Amino acid sequence: MTPSTGPGGPPGGAPGSAAGSAAWELLLPAASAPARARGRALQEALRDAVRSGRLPPGTRLPSSRNLAADLKVSRGLVTEAYEQLTAEGYLRSGRGAGTWVGDAVRAARPRARDLAPRSPADRVDFVPGTPDLSLFPRSAWAAAQRGVLTELPHESLGYPDPRGLPRLRTALAELLARRRGVVADPERIMVVSGVAQATSLLAGVLHARGTRTAGVEDPGSPQHHALYAAAGLDTVALPLDDEGLATDPLYASGVRLVVTTPAHQFPTGIAYSARRRAELLGWARSVDGLVLEDDYDGDFRYDRAPVGALQGLDPERVAYTGSVSKSLAPGLRLGWLLVPDWLVDDVVERKRTTDLGHPALDQALFARFVERGDYDRQLRACQRAYRERRDALVTALAQHFPGARVTGIAAGLHAIATLPGRHGPEESFLARVREAGVAVRSLAAYGHGGSAGARAQEVRLVLGYAHLSPGRIRAGVARMARAV
Repeated sequence: MTPSTGPGGPPGGAPGSAAGSAAWELLLPAASAPARARGRALQEALRDAVRSGRLPPGTRLPSSRNLAADLKVSRGLVTEAYEQLTAEGYLRSGRGAGTWVGDAVRAARPRARDLAPRSPADRVDFVPGTPDLSLFPRSAWAAAQRGVLTELPHESLGYPDPRGLPRLRTALAELLARRRGVVADPERIMVVSGVAQATSLLAGVLHARGTRTAGVEDPGSPQHHALYAAAGLDTVALPLDDEGLATDPLYASGVRLVVTTPAHQFPTGIAYSARRRAELLGWARSVDGLVLEDDYDGDFRYDRAPVGALQGLDPERVAYTGSVSKSLAPGLRLGWLLVPDWLVDDVVERKRTTDLGHPALDQALFARFVERGDYDRQLRACQRAYRERRDALVTALAQHFPGARVTGIAAGLHAIATLPGRHGPEESFLARVREAGVAVRSLAAYGHGGSAGARAQEVRLVLGYAHLSPGRIRAGVARMARAV
């Protein structure tokens, strides 16, 4: 096959031309494909040659007779491929004028980039938010998957209830009531693709009802601004005190929606006091407001039983959300949202129009995983591992940074380390450890309105430890100490 380039080129082109050689090499495998697949393979090979630019616009292709002879295939197969690609716009032809590569196609260099956050292997990454993915229970998960594929009725693979499979909602209701003290009616549980979707669904529904502003903890999650902005809501940063969200600024803000992490405030590690939890619910009742409780790591507490969810005190004033992102893996994109009765219908409808429901097979798999006790076993295994890592971090900080104060260690997957003033100023400290190959964030990085700022010489670090082995934790703290 020796096509020519340009409408003025001679039919058939010059033997050995660059375009002809490239296309010939590409079409040979298609010609040797099994007989039943040969026509489709030839069409796909020609498409790829045009898309990639190996057959540029204006290239004249050999006649169907010549190409069939070159490839040792039937002429009808080549004719059919030419006709199909002409209909799709890849080729153009005219009676007596031959077949040419069309002008509508532009050369493309498709490549799949991976935008997932990654830390270079030579860096010690203390940035919080990721569990130890090597703890994912592959064997138990695979067994659950085999069981589900064996037992799942065919009809369960259709479009699911947008709230989620009844089996999973029932399992979640039992799990959350038992472990987190939630008032969990399966009819008010929505299975979602993580806390981010739960937040977006709720924010969208409240915006449609007239809400325009959400209060967020300061310091708090840096993702809140973008999530609420996408739903049309502004955010107001609300300061914390030693007991949790400060109530006077909350009343003064005028908001009627506030997002909280009362079991283990992110990132300070505060567990809201009983008094503050009562005051927060009193605010919601007095302003006809709503509290969104993000229970992102409430299962992990090391000094005693986890503090129960705020939602259990007033299910009509608290929406509750959580996920498996810290207990299993964030890549599963699996979470839940419990909403007050007066919001259920609107949230269900928004979930329906957003994605028609969470994948049914994933739901059935997780339901089986919970029902058989595998999820409880996973939580216990993670808790043992993370307690060991927390202890390694505290010990390493005491050794390499004498006088450091570590807080927020009773629960969760990160801690706050306040280093003695001699290690400041903070910006200089962060620059030096960054050059030494340690990724770490300061508490100030999580401030929305400035309340998280440190004193002039004080260094306050948010240290995630769950995803690091004890040895890696010790090495990272030692590297920080050498750098400063």
